[in-house]
Amino acid sequence: MLLIYVDQQIWEKVAEDERQQMLNESVKLANEIDSSGRYLSAARLQPTSTASTVRVREGNRLVTDGPFAETREQLGGYFLIDAKDLEEAMSIGARIPGARVGAVEIRPVMEIPGLPKK
Repeated sequence: MLLIYVDQQIWEKVAEDERQQMLNESVKLANEIDSSGRYLSAARLQPTSTASTVRVREGNRLVTDGPFAETREQLGGYFLIDAKDLEEAMSIGARIPGARVGAVEIRPVMEIPGLPKK
């Protein structure tokens, strides 16, 4: 997976037409990669304001709104699930072993028109 990190405050300052152009370029690149047989999936995440974070401490599930990771915590992987709602997603997130020593951030995925379907 190629994880793309952008300072959200800087991203919000980019003009809408430039953001759309970047999105179009991303769709074009995804289609080019698909034509080589190497494309699996691509998705843009919803804004961090839609995130929830699950931690498990001493057997108790702790949920905070928004992304929360202490600076020493780094993204190490992900599960892609199709949850019926946020509660189900948090329940599954609490079962991931990493929640016991770190955090599991839950964020909805945005659909991008024009991307190849797999």
